Amino acid sequence: MGESTQIMFKFSEIAEELVRRQGIHQGHWGLFVKFAIAAANAPGPTGELLPTAIVPILEMGIQRFDEPNSLTVDASKANPQTKGTKKGKPRKGPRT
Repeated sequence: MGESTQIMFKFSEIAEELVRRQGIHQGHWGLFVKFAIAAANAPGPTGELLPTAIVPILEMGIQRFDEPNSLTVDASKANPQTKGTKKGKPRKGPRT
């Protein structure tokens, strides 16, 4: 069998990993994506120019939600507090 070239994740799986990486232990956290919008004239299927919207992804992260939904994970279950873990606010910025 050939080597896989793509690995897909559910939004909640991505949120779960980011909750762990940031050391978050409480609350419902879910994925968010920040988009921009731009426009250009681009060739269509027949080669004629067509007005086109371009929607790049600027940033991706997690945010706290008041209620659980299909984007969220419960941090207390995804990353339970252990005796050796300090209580406190979530880390800011990426872990290096």
